[in-house]
Amino acid sequence: MAGVHGRVALVTGAGSEGGIGFAIARALVAGGAKVCVTATTARIHDRAATLGCMSHIADLTDTAQVASLFAAVTAKLGPVEVLVNNAGMVQSGHDIDRQHLAGWSDAAWAHHMALNINTTFHCCRAALPTMAAQGYGRIVNISSVTGPVVTIDGSSAYATAKAAVTGMTRSIALEYGRQGITCNAVLPGWIATESSSDGEIRAGQATPAGRPGTPDEIAAAAVFLASQEASYVTGAMLVVDGGNTLQEMKAHD
Repeated sequence: MAGVHGRVALVTGAGSEGGIGFAIARALVAGGAKVCVTATTARIHDRAATLGCMSHIADLTDTAQVASLFAAVTAKLGPVEVLVNNAGMVQSGHDIDRQHLAGWSDAAWAHHMALNINTTFHCCRAALPTMAAQGYGRIVNISSVTGPVVTIDGSSAYATAKAAVTGMTRSIALEYGRQGITCNAVLPGWIATESSSDGEIRAGQATPAGRPGTPDEIAAAAVFLASQEASYVTGAMLVVDGGNTLQEMKAHD
């Protein structure tokens, strides 16, 4: 199996050592990919040193910085063949303002869209022309079950943005399938990271699996979709949530 061996891969949002992006990058490196990781702060260089891969600081809401990122990867490793869009707030455990829909200010709404859909759009737009020209590409978008499948009271902005990621995933799969490009989304449920809140851990324990998931379990799904062997899987929404969305009756605190 060729997997991802020798492929140039870019993983966004990989700054947290206990997070999903870092786990995906680690799995890609282990599979023999030539990897660049990116995040918004200098800690990404420490993550890259741990992995033995390239790193680059970029704010992916800024299209000029996205262009510089792709140019840097191409210059050092070659054109991006595998793009994993993990940047954004994916059940990170950070305190996030919650509002019912009518309560969002324009600025707060725009902030959620910038972090959770615009970052993915900017990177896909930057990657697709070269992928199409070389007749090969794998795009894996890390979305969430929140939005495409379920939602949480007060999380309408986040849910809307994550649902938009899945809509864009399907559109790319349709528009670029004949050019050797696949585009799929992974939809994590409750995943235990170093920044998970107590409430998120309890929610994970109430799943049919009886525990939260791990970043490595999301990474395994992402690396499969990024592999050469997944060439006939495109436009898919792969839910990785321990069966949580199956249960009509959920446990209460």
